[in-house]
Amino acid sequence: MKKLTAILIATLFAGAAFAQAPAATTTTTTTGTTTTAPAKAAAEDRAKVEKADTKAAEKITKAKAEEKETATKADTKAEKTKAKAHAKAEKKIAEAKKDSTETKVDATRK
Repeated sequence: MKKLTAILIATLFAGAAFAQAPAATTTTTTTGTTTTAPAKAAAEDRAKVEKADTKAAEKITKAKAEEKETATKADTKAEKTKAKAHAKAEKKIAEAKKDSTETKVDATRK
């Protein structure tokens, strides 16, 4: 089955690669000059593609900038959370040491 699929795909690619281009038609304008319609259409298509590529590049740049901004905000938030947790832990450690010291003092008084 894999061979059959590979042959089918290869045939499609080969057919597309060697397909004949449509014959160019010429039209005569009112000034008497001859132009080719497919060439003009191709130029318009290229312009559309370039415009779409430009828009896509702008969107990609904007998305990357937003990603950096979001990552920076997340990092800042994570640092604040870590600092709060560290402070809370330090406070609990200090309280535990204080309680331990008080317990030792009470035990030595008895």
